[in-house]
Amino acid sequence: MRIDIATLFPDMCEAVLSESIVGRGRKAGYIEINCHNIRDYTLDKHNRVDDKAYGGGTGMLMQAQPIYDCVMAIEGELPEGAKPRLIYMSPQGKTLTQGLVKELAAEENLIILCGHYEGVDQRVLDELEFEEISTGDYVVTGGELPALILCDSVARLQKGVLPNEDAYSIESHYNGILEHPQYTRPEEWRGRRVPEVLISGHHANIKKWQEEMAVKVTKEKRPDLLKK
Repeated sequence: MRIDIATLFPDMCEAVLSESIVGRGRKAGYIEINCHNIRDYTLDKHNRVDDKAYGGGTGMLMQAQPIYDCVMAIEGELPEGAKPRLIYMSPQGKTLTQGLVKELAAEENLIILCGHYEGVDQRVLDELEFEEISTGDYVVTGGELPALILCDSVARLQKGVLPNEDAYSIESHYNGILEHPQYTRPEEWRGRRVPEVLISGHHANIKKWQEEMAVKVTKEKRPDLLKK
């Protein structure tokens, strides 16, 4: 799988995507992630990529031309006939869920646009038919942090990035409910003991306990998930 990020802050993205599980997955070749500086595609002699919005208002708006040319350049690097899924990180988009992550993880190519300032010129979104995705009902300074969340969640589902499917299939949200509580050594800490079933060695009982606790935790913390 290949993911391309169009951003004004490629170094910010690289700093995160070069570390931990995703960084190791990239180095091993299990997933390809490229960060592109939109500013490299501006035609403005002062290297500007933004301007005042028509109709007034505070803040600046990213212009259509640099974004369009950046995306066209990325698409030019893809194999002939490739149809990348274009995503714009936006608070107006549909919410990113684990179900959507699984769907995106099955794509061959993703191009993610990170807005900044007051957003981007609507015309480039319409022209390229960007799909808008949000990581939640809040606003952040730019699209980079949401894009990194999306990349991380999609990358870890790629074959080889994690040791095996169990590394992600039993985690919270993957199957619609939250994960069961987990414990490590020592067996007792400040008077609190690890549940006896987990140190019993009885795998069937352990699995049953984990399933029951997952439902209990979901009921207590996110009953809305059970309703779904």
